[in-house]
Amino acid sequence: MHPLSRLICRTAVVYLAAGAVLGGCLLTAKALATFPSLWRLRPLHVEWLAVGWMTQLAMGVAFWIFPRRGSASREGRMRAAFVLLNVGLALVTLGTLASWNALVTAGRLAEMSAAPAFVSAVGPRVRAIGTHGKAPKSLRKG
Repeated sequence: MHPLSRLICRTAVVYLAAGAVLGGCLLTAKALATFPSLWRLRPLHVEWLAVGWMTQLAMGVAFWIFPRRGSASREGRMRAAFVLLNVGLALVTLGTLASWNALVTAGRLAEMSAAPAFVSAVGPRVRAIGTHGKAPKSLRKG
């Protein structure tokens, strides 16, 4: 496995653990009817699991599984996607904890900026099986 893919997948597992712990705290607070203010962290729980774990794990596995062809700049773009996604997650986390919507918005923009970087890193690797850069016969004209 590529070292960058390993880093991305390990970071995803950290978000899984953090999201699960926070979810457990939320359920415990609900069951015991204590700490009602803890429920303001529910969006953070969803963010960590949906973006931090699921999205990041998909990115790491996609970067690992698709064949590597082309320049080293694709690895740089994947690093940029990883950094943008995690900076966005950090900003959303801080904004949620501080109840500062501008910080949450900045975090969401950083997360959204990770998508084009990811597509530019992995997109050129995607092609039909056995075509070696050519369109499959079923799609060719004439």
